[in-house]
Amino acid sequence: MGLKDLRRRLTASINDLDCERLQDRFAGLELTSIAEMSCRHPVRVGGEVKRMRTAPRSGVPALEVVVSDGTGDAVAVFTGRRHIAGIDHHRALVLEGVPYAERGRKIMLNPAYTLLPHG
Repeated sequence: MGLKDLRRRLTASINDLDCERLQDRFAGLELTSIAEMSCRHPVRVGGEVKRMRTAPRSGVPALEVVVSDGTGDAVAVFTGRRHIAGIDHHRALVLEGVPYAERGRKIMLNPAYTLLPHG
């Protein structure tokens, strides 16, 4: 690590460093970045779980999982679920599905998912 890089890392915000860490984590996996994800087209994105909550959708329980890859956030909604084994905060996963926009958020309804190893 050069002096210039060290100086940048020491003066960067925690958020900037976290975004850089996430982008590095998902580089090389042949995924679309969340920032480049377009609605109504099948996509494969990776992300780390930032937030989770259970919220009813049309009277049915649904687990909402917000993931980030350092370029943006996407929401995976699993209808009829309150919990999914293995999906926890800071867990990395790959989502495959067709996103759509709802209230300024990129949402994937019942996407296929793959849990990535910790690390």
